[in-house]
Parts: sequence; structure tokens; C-alpha cells
Amino acid sequence: MNPTDLSPESPMSAIMEKLPGARRALFSHYHLGGCQSCGFSDSETLAELAARSGGMDPAEMLAQLLAADLHDQAMQISPEEVRAQLDAGESVLVIDTRTREEFEAVRIEEAEFMTQELQQALFAGDPEKSIVLYDHLGRHVLDHCSWFRGHGLKKTFAMAGGIDAWSQKVDPSVRRYRLELD
Repeated sequence: MNPTDLSPESPMSAIMEKLPGARRALFSHYHLGGCQSCGFSDSETLAELAARSGGMDPAEMLAQLLAADLHDQAMQISPEEVRAQLDAGESVLVIDTRTREEFEAVRIEEAEFMTQELQQALFAGDPEKSIVLYDHLGRHVLDHCSWFRGHGLKKTFAMAGGIDAWSQKVDPSVRRYRLELD
């Protein structure tokens, strides 16, 4: 199923799978999905969510989600494109947004770890600086990218698939891992 196969009758699990930024878009546009009182289940359809949320138009909500997905795609860059930029000697700052423990365990050689000091320096620096942010799997980095862009750093991109995709597509010497949470 691709995003155009989605409908108001699609379960939220399918929408979340095909539109990774859907939860963020639902929360920012409709205040849905961000907390217990406005959450939804995986089996609930978009139409059901719209109906119990005050009779919203599910077709309009789906259109909003698809537009938000296109916006997210425009903020992404592939690991291969990042490698090509680095190999070409382009001035691009690669920033790791994972935890310090993850960064110290496995990282992209050219990457810097995101600290408050680095962030403040970037926000006070050249707004035309090319920046690539990455996380583990590419699931949260769009939030960081949006935040950077919202602070005037319009040439900030999110690496699709995170360091895991980098390991699979660019540099297999970068160890893959998975997080196990209690």
C-alpha cells in the first residue's frame, strides 16, 4: 500500500506506517494523537477518529496528512546523497541527534554530537549553512529538522532511515544495533 491507497476508512496503523509524520501532523493541525485524552488506537480508522473528535471531515484530514507527508519528504536526504556531498568536499555539517551513549558506541565518522553549545552556535551562525541531522532509524529526526528550519536554518535536512540506513546503504563497517527498552 502506498500513501495514495489510504482512505478515511484506513486504520490508523496503516496511516502511521505509510505516513511516518502523521502523528505530528495530526497533533499540530487538530490536536489529536499527542496525549491520552486525544489519542487513538491502531485499529481505529481515520473516519472514526474524525467522528469522535467533533465531526471533523476525514477526507480533509487525509488530504492534510498527505500534504504533510510531501513536506516531510522535501526535508529528507538519502544516506547516499550525504555521502556524495561529503566525498565532493561540500561544506556540510553532519549532526548526530541520538543519545551520547549511542553516539559513543557507533557513529558516522564525519558526524558531530548534538550539544546545546553546538545548537546555540548554529542558531547564532550562518543561516545558509548546510546541515544534515540523523538519528537511529529516521523516526524522530524530522522533528529536529523542522525545529532547525523554524529557527532560520533552511538548509537543514533529515537523513532518511538514520544511521541504520547509512550502515546498510553507505558504510557496512558502521555497526547496526537495536535498542531494547525496559
